[in-house]
Amino acid sequence: MSEPYTAIQVVMMPRDVNAHGTIFGGVILSHIDMAGAIAARRELQLHGGNPKAAFVTVAINRVEFKKPVLVGDVVKFQTTLVRFGRTSVTIHINVLAERGADVIPVTEAEAVFVGIDLSTPDRRPVPLLPDEPDGPVR
Repeated sequence: MSEPYTAIQVVMMPRDVNAHGTIFGGVILSHIDMAGAIAARRELQLHGGNPKAAFVTVAINRVEFKKPVLVGDVVKFQTTLVRFGRTSVTIHINVLAERGADVIPVTEAEAVFVGIDLSTPDRRPVPLLPDEPDGPVR
């Protein structure tokens, strides 16, 4: 895996609370999806990949909610590259809540993003890296 990259950092607000007084899981999932997409785009740029590729979420393979998130927590969504494939990127997202001086691991997930070309009507997956004469780079 690559070095962790903080894709998003956000303060949890009262509007994000569920009936139990903690942050709604769907809010965390939404940020996980966004952080993963940001990380996928970053990895594409770091690899010198296809500038026409736009990422869409294909799967969130695993999500583990470990601890509750509270209003006022500063939540970091740290990403690491798991796999850079021909048309897809798999990202691990580690969610940490800063609560005062404490940093608490609250959620973990893995998501898969596929590169598509938005300028084409069928929006099929596109290669992320240019092909070499003897075949794909990766």
